[in-house]
This record gives sequence, C-alpha cells and structure tokens, in this order.
Amino acid sequence: MTTKSNRLVSLDAMRGFTIAAMILVNFPGHERFVYAPLQHSRWNGLTPTDLIAPVFFFIVGVSIALAYTKRKEMGIPKGPMYQKIITRTLKIYFVGLFLNLLPDFNFAELRYTGTLARISVIFFFSAMLFLNTRWKTQAVVGALILIAYWLAMTLIPTPGYGKVMLEPNANLAAWIDQHFLPGEVWHPWFDPDRIWDPEGILSTFPSIVTGITGLLAGHVIINKKLSPHEKTIYLMVGGFFSTILGYFWGLTFPVNENIWTSSFVLVSSGFAAMFLGAVYFLVDILGYRHGTKSGIIFGANAITAYVLGDVLALIFYGLKIGGHSLNEYFFDAFTSFGLGPKFVSMIYAIIFVWIVFIPVYILWRKKIFIKL
Repeated sequence: MTTKSNRLVSLDAMRGFTIAAMILVNFPGHERFVYAPLQHSRWNGLTPTDLIAPVFFFIVGVSIALAYTKRKEMGIPKGPMYQKIITRTLKIYFVGLFLNLLPDFNFAELRYTGTLARISVIFFFSAMLFLNTRWKTQAVVGALILIAYWLAMTLIPTPGYGKVMLEPNANLAAWIDQHFLPGEVWHPWFDPDRIWDPEGILSTFPSIVTGITGLLAGHVIINKKLSPHEKTIYLMVGGFFSTILGYFWGLTFPVNENIWTSSFVLVSSGFAAMFLGAVYFLVDILGYRHGTKSGIIFGANAITAYVLGDVLALIFYGLKIGGHSLNEYFFDAFTSFGLGPKFVSMIYAIIFVWIVFIPVYILWRKKIFIKL
C-alpha cells in the first residue's frame, strides 16, 4: 500500500472510467439480454465494448513511461527495478489465476489465461522494453510485431485445412491454442464449443504492442520540450492517424478483438490516444474536474476494483436464495412490470458498478492505494 502522490490526475480518471466500463460489461443483469454496444463483437467488427480492454492496456504503457522515468531520474539501478517488475508481473498473474479458480477451486478446469494474465505479460515486456530502449526502438519493435503477426495469420495455412483461414476455430491462432494452450479456454454461453481463447497464445503478441503504443504516448507526456497544449495536439493527431491507418489495414486484415488483429491494435490505440489527449486537456490543462471524481477514485485502485468486481459477483450473481440468484430475482421482478429485458439488465449492471465503488471509495477516503 502507498499514499497517493504526484499522480497524473487525467490518467487516474481515464483508468478509473475504463475499469468501471469493464465491470459494467462483464456483469449484466442477464447475459442473454444485453444492448449491442455493451457486447463484444462475435467476430469481425468493432463495438464500444471491444475498446475497453485495449484502452486499459494502453494505460498500462503510459503508466510505465511515467513511473519508470521518475525512477530513472532518481538514479535507481536497473537491478532493483527488474526485481520489482518480475515480482509485480507474478502478483498480477497469480491474482488472475485466483479469480479464475473462484468459486469452486477446480484445478482440473483451470483457465490459465484471462484479462489479468494478459495485463501481466503486457506489463512485463513493456516495462523491460522501456528500461532498455529509446522510443524509436520501441516504435520499430511494435511495428515489426504487428507486421509479423499479420503475415503469419494471412500467409501460413491453418494445419488440417490446407489453406489460410481467418474464421472462428479455424485460424492459426485457434490451432495454436488448441494444441499448446494448457487448461481450459473461455466458453461463453453463445459459443460453448470454441477451441480458442480470446487471450490465447499468438494473439498475446499484438496485445503487447497495445502496451507499447501506451509507452509512445507516455513519451509525449514526459517530454519536457513540449508544452501541455502541444502534448495534447500530438496525442490527438497521432491517435487520429493511427485509427485511419488501422481502418485501411482492416480492409485486408479485418479489425477483430477476438484474435487482436494488427488493424485492431492501431484502431483501438488510436482511440485510446485521442481519449487520453481529450482527458489530459480537460483535467490537467483546463483543471476541469467536474464529473471526474468517481473516475479518479476508481482509477487510484483500478486493479483492486477489478478484483472486487469478481469477488462481489460471488454474492450478487452466484449466491442462490430459493433456487435463484439476486440478479435473477431483480431481472424477473422488473421485467414483470413491463420493462424491457435489456434495459433491466443494464440497470442491474450499473447498480453493481456502484456497489463495487463503495469499498473502493472507502480505500480512497483513507488514502490507501493498493499496488500489486
């Protein structure tokens, strides 16, 4: 735990709203009744929900640039920083495993991947890259990974099919997951027979680039030669061109969160950069903080809020009373009054977000900031 000091307020707000959005879409009142913008794309395409995870991964990169620049300026040797990077990586990963084991702790059906597992990998490689390279090298590494992934997915035939496939269960990333990924894969209700994981092995490589784009944005923020307004312009313009480039790349390598295509990285990172530029301008330059407080509170303990969401879901979604869970009682009661099922499902999700907010707010009031 650490006391908050000298944080970039806009980044906390952006991180917090992103975590709140992540909890909102992860815990609807009824998983079969969800508005389209609050659902992930089934395959190709892009919804607002598809942008949530990459925005958070982007923020991880920005945070690394800010935090480790300060540590380098303080003269901290790389050895202790490497140790902390490795320790934090393992902590985040094993907390993710713990959440995957809830509530039954069935190790035979353990899923070794997940959002926190991917965050841990992105954090490790982005931090190591930042400590040992300059921004130009980071940009080149990111570009090479995206190009290599594009070529692999579009030129290497899927074994067993004899041709290149970019369809669910039939693409190269799915084949690698099926043959080399240990444990279980995520099985949503609409696709119980899938053999690939959305946080699988091959797609993790381009997701690391999402973290690298955050590093590049972080270099803009820490650049003392740029004025605050110039930093905003760099973020907005750079984000715009990244999105446009991703769109055109998507004409041949479709924008797809499920396999984290190269075009998806550019589109989502471009959006994240423009989002950061806008929040940075409003909050840190203009000092406009009205409506940002809840985001700042969530953002100051972001991973804690994410973990609390999964833990509290054991009560609000898993606890059975009279054969039904609380969300089922809520859903049945309010739909019986004639309210639309998707609307009721969304309202329950919003309520759950505010329930998670309560312990996070208590931590914030006590100035307790939990860092894994």
